[in-house]
Amino acid sequence: MELYDTFKYLVGGYYGIENMDEYPLKEYILKDIENYILNFIEVNNMDIDYLEEKEKINYELSLKTKLQDSLLVLPKIDAPMELVLLVKKRIKNLKEEEK
Repeated sequence: MELYDTFKYLVGGYYGIENMDEYPLKEYILKDIENYILNFIEVNNMDIDYLEEKEKINYELSLKTKLQDSLLVLPKIDAPMELVLLVKKRIKNLKEEEK
């Protein structure tokens, strides 16, 4: 996986959690994810416009993809299992709506 692909799923995961209104502490998780992303950019010396790329990725990805990406991001920041289960439930509901 290339660095940009990793960056893309990290940002997708950020926006996936942003859509989890049923989780009352999401602002703390969003801050942790954003710090993780900024650290990832710094450690890997990525030369990108973070805010511009972030908006572009948000526009490109579907809600389902963002939620799936969040399942990859949450273990990296030691997020609560409660949130992981809520995300899985939301993905399941989206899949059922698609049918």
